Amino acid sequence: MRRPRIAYITTCLLFFFLLINTPQSVASEAVHEEQAAEAKAFRPGDMIISHIVDAYDWHIADIGHTHITIPLPVILYDEGKWHFFMSGKFEHGHAAYHGFEIAKEGALKGKIVRYAADGTAIRPWDFSVTKNVFAVFISSILLILIFLSVAKAYKKTRKHAPKGFQSVVEPVILFVRDEIALATIGKKNYERFTPYLLTVFFFIFFNNLLGLIPIFPAGANITGNIAVTGVLALFTFGMTLISGNKNYWAHIFNTPGVPWWLKLPLPLMPIIELVGVFTKPFVLMIRLFANITAGHIIILGFISLIFVFGQTSLVAGYGMSVLSVTMSIFMNFLELLVAFIQAYVFTLLSSIFLGMAVEEHEHEEHHEAHH
Repeated sequence: MRRPRIAYITTCLLFFFLLINTPQSVASEAVHEEQAAEAKAFRPGDMIISHIVDAYDWHIADIGHTHITIPLPVILYDEGKWHFFMSGKFEHGHAAYHGFEIAKEGALKGKIVRYAADGTAIRPWDFSVTKNVFAVFISSILLILIFLSVAKAYKKTRKHAPKGFQSVVEPVILFVRDEIALATIGKKNYERFTPYLLTVFFFIFFNNLLGLIPIFPAGANITGNIAVTGVLALFTFGMTLISGNKNYWAHIFNTPGVPWWLKLPLPLMPIIELVGVFTKPFVLMIRLFANITAGHIIILGFISLIFVFGQTSLVAGYGMSVLSVTMSIFMNFLELLVAFIQAYVFTLLSSIFLGMAVEEHEHEEHHEAHH
């Protein structure tokens, strides 16, 4: 009698246990399935951001679960030691190497950090060759090779009409020299700054075009990186300060033609003019960065619509693909125009600022005396 009772009690307890835990297990499985579906769901924001921001490796394509990437050199200086290794050691951000890893959240998200014992993220001195840095090397080498070949062609065909790529580049060079440098700086000083203006124009224009080609070694968002546009603006800012003559500084600190009560006792006009000196390069930086980045976001946004609608139904995905591809092609052609316009605007504004720095103001001094 004891054995049936024990079996009966054991069966009841097992049934009671299953009764309690079955809903939880079903719920947990449903939660896991929902989480898995969310993980597989296409997120347009993540896709767009991953394409326009910098990275420690160069992602080319995904084939199934295989990521085809080119690892880039990681160069770190931390606690008096140098660390050299390839970014492949991070396994696409899922692994740590020698205590360093790519932060997945917080203000340092996407940057290489080292976590202290208390969990504080410490960022080492980072001199790594990132995707944008590597792309700058590639574009710079291509530009040097192109213009060295053009220079050799000029030496060989001085008495003949330009041929080949030389005939394509020459009108642009003459346009920058005559319509930008000469028109804004003047005959006396334009030759000093023409080489710099040509370098800035072709660097921006060439990288704008490369950013529209989604195939390696192109496709990097160089001019849509605020660090790159900031350095270009700093070059213009530095040249303006170095080249500024006494009339330029006199117009900042003692603007002619302005009533004295705007200068003393509160130097209102000098403050405004001095603030303007720093806002000009800031405008250069933001204008180029914002316009190029916006173009990339719009194109990627149209492409994302295909996958967003495709998640709802296959028919909606195919239907939206026609509109998305059409609008993407239109935007790419529009971006070709924007690539030239932004290079032109940056070069023109830089030339205007340099022209203001070296301009003579004898006629204004005569006007002030007459007033």
